[in-house]
Amino acid sequence: MNTGSHRLLDTHVDALTVDDLHARIAESVQAGTRRVFASHNLHSLYLLREDSRLRCFYERVDYVRVDGMSIVLLGRMLGVPLRRDHRVTYVDWLPLFMAEAARVGWRVFYLGSRPGVAERAAEVLRARHPGLAIATAHGYFDTAPGSADNERVIAAINDFRPHVLLVGMGMPRQQHWVLENESRLAVNAISTSGAALDYVVGEIPTPPRWAGRVGLEWLFRLAAEPRRLAGRYLVEPWYVMPLLARHLVRRARTAAAGS
Repeated sequence: MNTGSHRLLDTHVDALTVDDLHARIAESVQAGTRRVFASHNLHSLYLLREDSRLRCFYERVDYVRVDGMSIVLLGRMLGVPLRRDHRVTYVDWLPLFMAEAARVGWRVFYLGSRPGVAERAAEVLRARHPGLAIATAHGYFDTAPGSADNERVIAAINDFRPHVLLVGMGMPRQQHWVLENESRLAVNAISTSGAALDYVVGEIPTPPRWAGRVGLEWLFRLAAEPRRLAGRYLVEPWYVMPLLARHLVRRARTAAAGS
């Protein structure tokens, strides 16, 4: 199984299954080291174009999982060996991760969502996964380095002593926050996670899981949140197409030169 890092357009992804991802987290916990886990979808590829801090974040992370069938298909077009089981989205991964955390005793801290949402979701998760140790803090705070809000959040995380920190404050805000604060966090694994806990309590409708497997999850999400997601799903992909075309042409020329 190839779980190495692969170039994808102007960035990289890792061919990680859920089991691979859990194994990497376990390695960090057992070794007492800190690793940062990220993900890529078409939205992140779009934002990379003009966000230098986001590019810096992706250059520094340890692993980048595949978030969506669009990345699997894009990878295949570019010769990257990605399979369907390398698609590890927030919605599919979260229940599996929480079950594993409860089983092995990982302490989990979730930073994100509106005030009250994460707390309610944590109650649901504790009921579903007996023994799960989880704490939360909402994502509506002043993230400026050195601000009173930011210092309070960092202190709350470190006081809880989590093995795993999930940061779900939307893209690119969550990536910027991790980039600026990662070195001060006493955790073993940090993972950006989007609005993962919002789905647990129905703040955001969960698309049918078959839709994700066939690449149609975006359509259900667009129907649920048209104003917020119209640009992401109907406009942004067109900005990625010229980049894909250039890479395909470059690949064809390289192949022709070597034949």
